Amino acid sequence: MQFDELKRREFMSLLGSAAAASSLSWPSLRAHAQEPGRMRRIGVLMNLSPGDQEVQARLAGFLQGLQERGWAVGRNVRIDYRWGGSDAALFRKGAEELLQSAPDILLASSTPAIAALHSLTRTVPIVFVNVVDPVGAGFVASLGRPGGNSTGFSLFEYSIAGKRLELLKEIAPGLKRAAVLRDSSNPSGIAQFAVLQAMAPALRMELTPVDMREADAIERDLTAFARQPDGGLVVVASATQGFHRNLIFTLAARLRLPAVYTFSYLVSDGGLLSYGPNSIDNYRRAAEYVDRILKGEKPADLPVQAPVKYELAINLKTAKALGLDVPATLLARADEVIE
Repeated sequence: MQFDELKRREFMSLLGSAAAASSLSWPSLRAHAQEPGRMRRIGVLMNLSPGDQEVQARLAGFLQGLQERGWAVGRNVRIDYRWGGSDAALFRKGAEELLQSAPDILLASSTPAIAALHSLTRTVPIVFVNVVDPVGAGFVASLGRPGGNSTGFSLFEYSIAGKRLELLKEIAPGLKRAAVLRDSSNPSGIAQFAVLQAMAPALRMELTPVDMREADAIERDLTAFARQPDGGLVVVASATQGFHRNLIFTLAARLRLPAVYTFSYLVSDGGLLSYGPNSIDNYRRAAEYVDRILKGEKPADLPVQAPVKYELAINLKTAKALGLDVPATLLARADEVIE
């Protein structure tokens, strides 16, 4: 679904609501806007969908970061949005349309988004957000010296995937098996599974990979996995994780599978447990890079940055429904506990 299919006023109202819900202080556009000059154009290619509350919160963080640096939508900057969901064809179409609008800079959310943009331009600056392995994917030459037209903010190091398996075992110590829901077409999904495989023997767990691309296949494979006892679920980070989250929550509850996720918003929505970066912070930080590039710096010289905030979130209601007693030591380490 594309941005021009939404009413602009309704969308900005939603972003304002998301900002308020996230305790964001929106500065005055007039007070912080730059002096009148050439209108700059930012193209934004997002995963998920425009009506998703998590997307609204992320974009609210990005817009706040721009406003704090003197950029005011409609005064000195225009932002064009396109959406890919979990469809490679939509990412490609959105990337083509954004480039046709002659943007000064592009913001790419997720690996599929930057892959689509990177395949079409090596000259327009790109700031990416929430990309797992930008070096391995070929988007940058190195983290310290990207060397091309792209730079941005990585999602996490692969070792974090192993930490999630440890946390799942800690909250449900009786687990002996885990289905690993990952996108097998995404190199980062393959790498995260490799880390989990290396960790599994020490935790005395067996892993079963499950493809996350098609809803029908997810339901079929997880149902088959749950026929045997003592099973849990690890949902690895990918663009399709958020897109299929309602289905995954439903299946985890119905099949009584304790599950661990990447982002805390997934726990707020009903997931059991998550460990990963703050999902909004990287968007605020991305605004700084956009600002610096618009003012003349080059992506090639701006190092790729790792997350600075990691969060452990636990949903006690979901734990109770699964018959789990959350260890006090785990609760003490949690950044967010949902009653």
